[in-house]
Amino acid sequence: MTRRILAPFLAALLLTTAAHAAKEDMVKEITVEIDLEAITNPAAALRFANISQDLKNAIATRLTNRSAEEGMAIFVDISEVELSNSFTEVVGSAETRLVGDVRVSDDNGNPMYVYELTVDVNAAKTYFPADTDMTALQASSDSYYTALIFAFADAVVKRFDE
Repeated sequence: MTRRILAPFLAALLLTTAAHAAKEDMVKEITVEIDLEAITNPAAALRFANISQDLKNAIATRLTNRSAEEGMAIFVDISEVELSNSFTEVVGSAETRLVGDVRVSDDNGNPMYVYELTVDVNAAKTYFPADTDMTALQASSDSYYTALIFAFADAVVKRFDE
């Protein structure tokens, strides 16, 4: 019986809390841009051709419950996706990193804060599947790409939540 009463109450409380969330906590827009000419390795340029949409989707997925018509805007300008000289090096020795400027603006477009975010292979390691052989993993692999995107998106959201 308690469950029948408590469950609807908790659901209503959750909906009310989300509905009354401050505009400052909500996100109305996420934009990700990249200068593909900044990618110096041709194989990397091909591999990262869809990074703008993939990163935007990854950030949006993490902020789904905070999407609104009014709120902050997140703008990410990927200024550098630099892979090691050999795109096929193993991850442990590659200097692969994703660098971008992140700007968060208020509902009126006024910048609230701007920072440069760098995510490297060490930050991405926690996003690899548990059974990943790190000694055999190639920077060109799907799991490597996904881990780099997820690490960057999580870092943006973490900073957004601070």
